[in-house]
Amino acid sequence: MRDIQIRPARDADFSAMWTIFQAHVATGETFAHGPATSREDSHDYWFAPSATTFVAVKGGERILGMYKLQPNHLGRGDHVANASYMVSPNAQGVGIGRMLGEHSIEEARRQRYLAMQFNYVVSTNSPAINLWKRLGFSIVGTLPKAYRHRRLGYVDAYVMYKLLEDPARWDHPEED
Repeated sequence: MRDIQIRPARDADFSAMWTIFQAHVATGETFAHGPATSREDSHDYWFAPSATTFVAVKGGERILGMYKLQPNHLGRGDHVANASYMVSPNAQGVGIGRMLGEHSIEEARRQRYLAMQFNYVVSTNSPAINLWKRLGFSIVGTLPKAYRHRRLGYVDAYVMYKLLEDPARWDHPEED
């Protein structure tokens, strides 16, 4: 794990990111995008103007996973971060997801977000749910039958949330 670095994603990384994206979308088990999502739409998703995107890289070259961080909402909700993650199927189970999760929490703090919210965690994605719980997230809502799982049909999705610091320390927001 010591030769793995997390750095900002570059356009030159997108071919590898696209391969990881396609693998996840093809399973139909964890991500809402459908198999018809175009390369261009995937690029726009990962490199949205409101997002900062990072990749986990081994040996300075091989991309093992990625995440994007952005405001969950605009305006009065922009103090809460949202993030999406994908780990290469060839790199799952060795701690890359945890590295990305920990990095994203620190990056959200660095960007001065007060909390993080995941709007759509598929209830059957036990590895992700267990990881997020270990990193301090709680399930705060259930969306009944919100995800159309490729094998299992309609399953629930969860909303998960984590405060990034003690709310008593928050400054009062500026009025617009």
